[in-house]
Amino acid sequence: MPTFGSFALLLALALSAYTLLAGGVALRQIATGGRGRVAPERLAETARRAGIGTFIATSAAAFALVWCAFTNDFSVAYILHHSNRALPGPYKFAALWSGQEGSLLLWAWLLAAYGFVLRVRHKVDVKLTAYASTILGGIQVFFLLLLNFAAMPFSLVRGAVPADGFGLNPLLQYPEMVIHPPMLYLGYVGFAVPFAFALGALMMRYPGEKWIHITRRWTMVTWLFLTCGIFLGMHWAYSVLGWGGYWGWDPVENASLMPWLTGTAFLHSVMMQEKRGMMKSWNVWLIFSTFMLAIFGTLLTRSGLVSSVHAFAQSPIGNWFWVFLVIVFAVCLFTYILQRDHLKAENKIESLVSRESSFLFNNLVLLAACFTVLWGTLFPILSEYVVGNKVTVSAPFYNRVAVPIGLFLLFLTAIGPLLAWRSSSFRSIRKNFVVPLIAAAVTGVVVIACGVHPWDIFTTTHQGSFYAFVAYCLGALVVTAVGSEFLRGAKVISRNTGKNLLASVVQLTRRNTRRYGGYIVHFGVVVIIIGFSGQAFNQTQEQELALHQSIHIGPYKVECEGYSQDTNPNYDTEYALLNVYKDGQLVTKMAPERRFYNASQQPLTVVSNHSTPAWDLYVIYAGKNPDTGQPIVRVFLNPLVMWIWIGVAIVVFGTGLALVPNLSAALAASRVRVPAQAVALTAQGDD
Repeated sequence: MPTFGSFALLLALALSAYTLLAGGVALRQIATGGRGRVAPERLAETARRAGIGTFIATSAAAFALVWCAFTNDFSVAYILHHSNRALPGPYKFAALWSGQEGSLLLWAWLLAAYGFVLRVRHKVDVKLTAYASTILGGIQVFFLLLLNFAAMPFSLVRGAVPADGFGLNPLLQYPEMVIHPPMLYLGYVGFAVPFAFALGALMMRYPGEKWIHITRRWTMVTWLFLTCGIFLGMHWAYSVLGWGGYWGWDPVENASLMPWLTGTAFLHSVMMQEKRGMMKSWNVWLIFSTFMLAIFGTLLTRSGLVSSVHAFAQSPIGNWFWVFLVIVFAVCLFTYILQRDHLKAENKIESLVSRESSFLFNNLVLLAACFTVLWGTLFPILSEYVVGNKVTVSAPFYNRVAVPIGLFLLFLTAIGPLLAWRSSSFRSIRKNFVVPLIAAAVTGVVVIACGVHPWDIFTTTHQGSFYAFVAYCLGALVVTAVGSEFLRGAKVISRNTGKNLLASVVQLTRRNTRRYGGYIVHFGVVVIIIGFSGQAFNQTQEQELALHQSIHIGPYKVECEGYSQDTNPNYDTEYALLNVYKDGQLVTKMAPERRFYNASQQPLTVVSNHSTPAWDLYVIYAGKNPDTGQPIVRVFLNPLVMWIWIGVAIVVFGTGLALVPNLSAALAASRVRVPAQAVALTAQGDD
């Protein structure tokens, strides 16, 4: 099977190289009107089919590596270092992406899968798809060169083959790790498709905005995958790493956040190009930057540039990525300079108080956040180069900058839907903003009554409560603004059709799924930020907890019922048995663990978490005090964390809804007899 896998990778490299070269020649001949021995159309078709063959070959290679894991073929060095006989089946499958070589194979396979879908759907726009297919072939060549010559997943063990493997990293032996990395990679890799369309459209001076419509849908799907991947990673960190939090501004976490920020900016600003023919150059460079940041994130995890629990070991493979990034940037810059006259804006911003300006500010703030994260991530490298000492930027730096930026974005999310295109009159602003401002003020009063004091900003140790206060008020502003948009359109439909308000909201949403799906995403973001704001009120206690002793935290009493041990072929475990009481009543039993994995000889802390809408009771068994022999239990009370995961579910639903095609205005009107006034209202500008 290793021989079969190696052959499949070589075949994939040959096919992708043919896709690049033959596709490039064919497109050049079509552009110049030249003819060769083979008609350019036929040559382009063979390149398309070779791209489809690349998917089949990389699928065969991925299957071969998974087969080696399930059959315990420890003659393959990768399997030896990332699996063992006692490893449960799902984690043998996860071994595919647990190491450097396997994760690069996953990258190549997903890229081939995206390319397969693109090439099968090539009749959407044959010429533009041919350009995108050829560009994807070039990207594929890079990753297959890596797999064939620098990071070979089917390398064989020298000498005698061990009877068992070294096992999977204990941190990866968690159910979410079977889902989180593929989801994250679907996001990373997927940005190659809108990048290829944008670069291809620029190369061929594609007329009109059709490429934007194709790119937007691909970008939304990719953005959704990356969003899910980031939050699954947060939940994994919260559940496995055992430090009581979900985001530590780790360099590899930052690497996933940066393309998400620029991708989000693109999804917003692209509407200005569709509606007003503006920001064409800006949008092209946003999608270029998003792809390059995705490659940069892949570089960070593989080069050893930064230290991270998420990163692979230091490797010279990073040089390959640097060269690739330079080539990609050079191609993008050369194409842009050559074709920049094709990207002239058709209109200009007419007023600072308009929806266009809100989108522009939104973009600037998102890019400021991206630059802040990039600067903080690279600062240790830059400081070592300049002064010889590696100075690490910690979480307080990011929080000081990122939290105000996030709150300002929340403010823009609230006001954007309330502004008109081109210019908003003072009368319309007053009319649209009154109710949201009242809602924000009432929320502020209620929050203060509940004990959150905004004046705590002047107390360094309590600044978080001020930011939480602002988040709650802005959250009310966004929810009211979004709600008013639904209500305004639904009332018109209800008044003219006799339908109840709920049915009218459904009809309204179906008429413009992109716009109202986007509003639901905004609502989900508010819920997520409310969840984040609970971090300002976290509590923690740590204590040596002997039998029948207890810890009091918030409304809970955590009492030790006993300690126990267990063993299985994969690991040994030691855990605490805890009873949790609230108001004298037994609420739940908890059993935090500390495991020791036999194959890898590594420990792992397993968190026990009792989650409610108000707070999480998060308990860690930290082991025994070596001096006293007494067990140590650490308890966190983390408010509102559940709302983060609820907000993510809302974002996923809203994005999925935005991807659903609209019910045509004519069909909707004929079905429910909606008059022209309602049709015009519900079909107005997208958001």
